[in-house]
Amino acid sequence: MIRVLLVDDQPLIRSGFRALLDLEEDIEVVAEAGDGKEGLALTKEHVPDVALIDIRMPHVDGIEATRRIAADPDLAGVHVVILTNYGFDEYVLDALRAGAAGFLVKDIVPEDLLHAVRVAARGDALLAPSITRKLINRYVAQPLHTDLGTELDELTNREREAVALVAQGLSNDQIADRMVISPMTAKTHINRAMAKLHARDRAQLVVLAYESGLVAPRNR
Repeated sequence: MIRVLLVDDQPLIRSGFRALLDLEEDIEVVAEAGDGKEGLALTKEHVPDVALIDIRMPHVDGIEATRRIAADPDLAGVHVVILTNYGFDEYVLDALRAGAAGFLVKDIVPEDLLHAVRVAARGDALLAPSITRKLINRYVAQPLHTDLGTELDELTNREREAVALVAQGLSNDQIADRMVISPMTAKTHINRAMAKLHARDRAQLVVLAYESGLVAPRNR
């Protein structure tokens, strides 16, 4: 059973999401919160698998809530998915760096919401395609930060290749097909790269891949 916490200051959004999630046999909404402060308290109380958190809320916003969850060893298994009305905005990179597993826009169709919860619960990065494209475009326009040199040097060639494919948004199965290896071996390469780069999850691995210059986006 996937345990989900909803944190949003709009009751209509919470009730709509809850109605959809409660229909699924493998998903349970364990609690709801109307602001970030309450959301943090409920996260500690219930330790959900997935926390769907609005990016802009009173008291404690989604970025700070994510940062505090990521910093708490007792909440290491909580995967935060940020909810936003705005798609990509100036807060996206900050939230990913803070530890968010991904982003969803609130006008997502029901099928994609359910898929997103299941993807996040198993620890995969979750970025809507439109947000991923804008994320990459932002890095095209920014100077690269290369202060991860020592960690990058520790990556094997296969780990670098796996990270590059993760940054393209490929799943473990797709990476395995590209690299002609088993999905388990692909997962091993990715996990080792995450450990060496100190990335909490795949979303942060994507950010680090572009930020460090390991992956150079193509400006089209």
